[in-house]
Amino acid sequence: QVQLVESGGGLVQAGGSLRLSCAASGRTFNSYTMGWFRQAPGKEREFVAGINWSGTYYVDSVKGRFTISRDNAKETVYLQMIGLKSEDTAVYYCAAVMSLYSAPRAAREYDYWGQGTQVTVSS
Repeated sequence: QVQLVESGGGLVQAGGSLRLSCAASGRTFNSYTMGWFRQAPGKEREFVAGINWSGTYYVDSVKGRFTISRDNAKETVYLQMIGLKSEDTAVYYCAAVMSLYSAPRAAREYDYWGQGTQVTVSS
């Protein structure tokens, strides 16, 4: 069982940056593939970035702007976002699945979810 708590969301101007954090509680955090998703009003939840033992992977729309990382000692995963655009406005969710090398991009492939944190980018 893993509990996830996101933080770091807020209001930022276009071109600005934010860093989201997701603190995990539970055992064997380093056995989990971690992901970030987002959901804008009226839209489906969208994969943003993931990190496993092999490395990181991203949706094309955020490549070069977002960076996912993890600190296994702190049991925390981060999403550094720069060059934010109005279309990045959404609720951002952290997710986890017990896996070392898979690279899931579908929400249904993840077992644990945080409550979400709002990111609003003003143009």
